[in-house]
Amino acid sequence: MADKPHSCEICGFCFAWKSNLLSHMKTHTGEKPHSCEVCGSPFARKSQLLYHMRTHTGDKPHSCEVCGSAFAQKSNLLSHMKTHTEEKPHSCELCGFSFAQKSSLLRHRKIHTGDRPHSCQVCGHSFVQKSTLLDHITTHTGEKPHSCDVCGSSFARNSNLLSHMKTHTGEKPHSCELCGSSFARKSTLWDHIKTHTGEKPHYCELCGSSFARKSNLLSHMKKHTKEKPHSCEVCGSSFAWKSALLYHKKTHTGDRPHICEICGYSFAQKSDLLRHMKTHTGDKPHSCEVCGFSFAWKSHLLSHLTTHTSGRN
Repeated sequence: MADKPHSCEICGFCFAWKSNLLSHMKTHTGEKPHSCEVCGSPFARKSQLLYHMRTHTGDKPHSCEVCGSAFAQKSNLLSHMKTHTEEKPHSCELCGFSFAQKSSLLRHRKIHTGDRPHSCQVCGHSFVQKSTLLDHITTHTGEKPHSCDVCGSSFARNSNLLSHMKTHTGEKPHSCELCGSSFARKSTLWDHIKTHTGEKPHYCELCGSSFARKSNLLSHMKKHTKEKPHSCEVCGSSFAWKSALLYHKKTHTGDRPHICEICGYSFAQKSDLLRHMKTHTGDKPHSCEVCGFSFAWKSHLLSHLTTHTSGRN
């Protein structure tokens, strides 16, 4: 090509400038001369190093005009925009599941391959991404040097402490332009906006479940790790989630504040009351796509589906 006279002898890719060809050749030789002074990660190109440095500085200059989400790279912003257009051009050839972002597809594929190269040296648990491993390691170290002077809560990062302090001051400077809800943390606002867009960027590397919030993913991971840090002071029973512990405590106190207005039956949790109400209304919103049979609860539908799949084995 006249406008790209410099060709790679290995793969045939063409470039307008020789400097770009020389930089490209490093992808074949494996040479990575540019190292990060913070974490030591090596890169073939200086531009890659500059992009990487934003993971340390937190610089995210590319913002989404629809929801306000910010990104370090323009390519990530362009990929994110597909979550608003609902465009999902990247499909898994194994199961047909589609994704808006190619990176999400690559991450999803590891569910099929089982590739988890990043292992925890403490417990042996392995992860697809190194960042997930680093988050996991804090569950072992438990280091939280930043403490709240008001309630004593401690945090691993000072930024988390500063965000936490707003729960005491009542400050909620970040508002949702779609529904008007306000939040103390900008990150919480971004998570909230995903309830409008339907975006679920946080994937479980073990089972493929996706979540709008990273906190929900971390909570979900306890199903796999069997971690139960919340213990009942009365009977010693342990729970993965604090909410489950609070619910359990009502078995000791007998507190059942949620009462059915039709039959007077009372429940410890509002969710139990709402589920009970279906026995009066006859509502069966969960339908089987195979035979059309409907169920009041999703758990019953999932159990029913096994009657179809078992016959195929």
